[in-house]
Amino acid sequence: MTASRDIACRVRGFGAYTPVDVLTNFDLEKFVETTDEWITTRTGIKQRHRLAEGQNASDAAAEAARLALADAGMEPGEITHVINATCTPDYLCPNTACLVEAKLGIMGAMAFDFNAACSGYVYGLSMARAIVAAQPEARVLLTATEALTRRLNWADRTTCVLFGDGAGASVITADGEGALLEDVLCASDGNLGGLLTIGGGTHTPYAKGDPVGDDFFVQMNGRDVFKHAVRNMAAISQDVLARNGLTTDDVALLIPHQANLRIIEAVGDRLGVPAERVFVNLHEFGNTSAASVPLAIADARAKGVLRPGMRVLLATFGGGFTWGAALLHF
Repeated sequence: MTASRDIACRVRGFGAYTPVDVLTNFDLEKFVETTDEWITTRTGIKQRHRLAEGQNASDAAAEAARLALADAGMEPGEITHVINATCTPDYLCPNTACLVEAKLGIMGAMAFDFNAACSGYVYGLSMARAIVAAQPEARVLLTATEALTRRLNWADRTTCVLFGDGAGASVITADGEGALLEDVLCASDGNLGGLLTIGGGTHTPYAKGDPVGDDFFVQMNGRDVFKHAVRNMAAISQDVLARNGLTTDDVALLIPHQANLRIIEAVGDRLGVPAERVFVNLHEFGNTSAASVPLAIADARAKGVLRPGMRVLLATFGGGFTWGAALLHF
């Protein structure tokens, strides 16, 4: 038993933000070679949200963070750590966590970004748990934010219809009231990273005036991603349940990463979780990557689907490849 599992870890507040601008499948029909029927039958997505001009990932994260702090009954000045999951940061430098810190009026907190793509929130829970285990007085603000519509090739109908913008946030401490983080497991396989990429980093050097290539945008081998996502999300979910002496019968609600309805259904089938115990809001938001799981948690609470006393299983998979699962007892 590791030290971090010996110390209680509470998720005391949840918040989520999606931009006002909604892009429906029918809107996409006007400039993408696609149809509502094609998108819906293959993905389950009906619409997605898009950041306004001048609005960035840090703005969305700050909005979600304000809601999470209010939900936790805490002030920004109490936060000691700001950790931010994103694969679409405002800048390469400064990090987005520092921008969020500034927008919230926080001064002096440890602030950093990390990139686990769609697994970002669950990875962040693991890091936050480690922080409060080492520093029980810590007050960790975890944000997960994406501006994916800024990195879509609108001529590629296989990817541009999938993604949306949004942010989620949580406050994590070792004390107080809130959902108990019972356990979290994370894993990865870097050998498969080429199957899902967003370029634009130093791998591709640019000179002033150079055109942006296709590799600047989201590129994905959908068939292979589907296969690995289902297998690994189900397997790590089973692992985290088994090491806590639990089965899916002990889980009131499964909240998976909202990437594709077929993936969600396949993971539920493998785990033996009936559809009525699997939360889905993919049709409303599309794939918001790192923001997907916290956005779904906040949405499930707001809709009364997630209630006090429930044990919730989170499962996620993202580029890298990365994947993870966590158990939260509300």
